[in-house]
Amino acid sequence: MAKTVYEADWVAPVEGEHVRGGGVAVEDGRVVAVGPADELEGERQRFPDAVIVPGFVNAHAHLEYAVYAGFGDGFSFPPWIALHVTRKRRLTDGDAVAIARLGAAECLRTGITTLADASFTGAAAPACAELGLRAIVHLEVFGDDPGAALERFAALRETIAGDLSDRVRLGVSPHAPYSTSAEVYEACAALGLPLATHLAESEAEGEWLLYGTGAMAKAEGIPIEPARETGVRLLAGRRVLGPDVLAAHCVHVDDEEIALLAEHDVAVAHCPRSNAILGCGAAPVAELLAAGVRVGLGTDSPASTPSFDLFEEMRTAVYTARLRGRRPDALSAKTALELATLGSARALGLDREIGSLAAGKRADLTVVSLAGSPFLPWEDPTTAVVFGGSPDRVLLTLVDGEARYEKGGFEWPELRRRASAARARLLSEAPRAPKT
Repeated sequence: MAKTVYEADWVAPVEGEHVRGGGVAVEDGRVVAVGPADELEGERQRFPDAVIVPGFVNAHAHLEYAVYAGFGDGFSFPPWIALHVTRKRRLTDGDAVAIARLGAAECLRTGITTLADASFTGAAAPACAELGLRAIVHLEVFGDDPGAALERFAALRETIAGDLSDRVRLGVSPHAPYSTSAEVYEACAALGLPLATHLAESEAEGEWLLYGTGAMAKAEGIPIEPARETGVRLLAGRRVLGPDVLAAHCVHVDDEEIALLAEHDVAVAHCPRSNAILGCGAAPVAELLAAGVRVGLGTDSPASTPSFDLFEEMRTAVYTARLRGRRPDALSAKTALELATLGSARALGLDREIGSLAAGKRADLTVVSLAGSPFLPWEDPTTAVVFGGSPDRVLLTLVDGEARYEKGGFEWPELRRRASAARARLLSEAPRAPKT
């Protein structure tokens, strides 16, 4: 493959200084050089009024919920999750993969090149393999029986075996401490795979685990007896926590639990829009980072957020951190961009390969136009990308040096048609309004 130089007004490599009039030289799927564009050799693609950034890394997603947007808006966490469990049963064969394909396409459109997916059916694996996303697909398991959980995992693993590769890898996801027993967590940890879980997401989760009371006590489909301790303490005591564990949310964690996460080198996927929309709260991101916890940024899914838009996720991370800390410096645009790239790559254990633009790393990059925005002329390209970026401004998304999305050149009408038909099945019966 010929060497290609992608050049723009700025390159923001995340590691290292911004480069005005910069370029990224790519050959055989790798970055071979980053620097002033006029010092680089190769075929050239020029993007005026644009910034080149590393491909975004989505640390927590559910691609097969791509058409669930708006379901149960205004519900508290327990009835919200119960609604989705009920509706999911209305889908037919092939629906999950059709929806996941649309989710993968939407990720590429927003500049995402890598994601960690928690997959109920495994549909994320063929979707990512087909559309060219890099992914860790964590197969979800539930319940209190380790044998049954591992049997479910093995069956799902068999269905996606043909879609696994260097780019699409396998993981396991014991769903949450309120839906999965400690014994199942231990069995999953023993598999030696990347492990993702939902942890300390809502106050209702904590109340159920500690006391067996609250909204989750009335919810259907909660098969686990209360642990009488928080999820973080439970998993630490069972020696489940470790560097291969990715914990989504961690909204309701105290100082001791943050110390436990840091001590065991657990990574956290911060999902600020989901946490805000579901009324769960604002995660203590500044405290987690100060403790040395690896923190990445995740969109969660349109079941709880409107989209896979990581620009909106970065902005919401800034807003909620500053609101929580009551300080304008609680989280900077620079840190938000790092969370969405190198921070998430660290959380997934992939930072040697992706997450920043540096010679030798995979050629995963995103080109963002700021033409016509309030951020031109330039002052700071990072601030412009974080506060002015959007999926509509993404001009190009490369994965391993291959164009997986190009504005104006990619259309997905069939993906949208099939996914829309699946959404219609999900909506075949209207839910009851939440009690006020």
